[in-house]
Amino acid sequence: MLARFGKARISLPGGCNIGVRPMDLHFKGLVALGANLNLERGSIQGKSKRLMGNRVYLDFPSVGATENIMMAACLAEGQTTIENVAKEPEIVDLANFLNSMGARVRGAGTDLIKIEGVPHLKGGRYSIIPDRIEAGTFMVASAATRGDVLLENVIPRHLEPLTAKLREANVEVIEGEDSIRVNAGEIDAKNIDIKTMPYPGFPTDMQSQMMSFLSTISGTSIIVENIFENRFQVADELKRMGANVKVEGRMAVIEGVPSLQAPRSRPRILGPAQHWSSPG
Repeated sequence: MLARFGKARISLPGGCNIGVRPMDLHFKGLVALGANLNLERGSIQGKSKRLMGNRVYLDFPSVGATENIMMAACLAEGQTTIENVAKEPEIVDLANFLNSMGARVRGAGTDLIKIEGVPHLKGGRYSIIPDRIEAGTFMVASAATRGDVLLENVIPRHLEPLTAKLREANVEVIEGEDSIRVNAGEIDAKNIDIKTMPYPGFPTDMQSQMMSFLSTISGTSIIVENIFENRFQVADELKRMGANVKVEGRMAVIEGVPSLQAPRSRPRILGPAQHWSSPG
């Protein structure tokens, strides 16, 4: 919005409570391109007569910051170089999308992205990549329920970190050109350890699903969360279902149990001024 209109005002973003999610890298990148930003009463106001290309170094390979700076730089004057960027497939897909509209983005998927600013972008049609986290969730669901599932219209290469861990746990994973079959029936599942890392490491977005799966595997499994410091809240819900999970800082220790059970619903106590009503 800054690159196109020269000004923008938005509320600070929210999101799920999984830890500190600072916006400093976003602001750092936009300021480097020439934007003037002010924080006032929970809103960010930005102004710029014309964004100018510049060198931006990210202290952490943030996906959101990489995407924001990429989009802003497409309409900035001159060349922008972004270093230590995120490498997720979504970054590459965004670059391809921007290029299809006339942008000049190079290097997506590597540590360094270079963008030559253009006067304007044009419209077009574009097909986005399959969602690797959605596909991964179905893969882990098949493993956790000891099922046999064929997923179509996926990109197996994007799921390699998860595929490697499932295979390490003795789950059969068969890759096709654009499909993945996960067969966990009759397997002797093996406990494993996981460390979440920026891509191409194991994705933090798949950590909670794997905790559910590992809760039903004999032995001790360990998950180390290196991205978000408060992303083990799922452990409390799994313990209500009979899981044996201990959280110590950024590490979760999971002792497998034979099975999980649906938790009993908490009773609802009505006060004197409340009453049950019929739906109809």
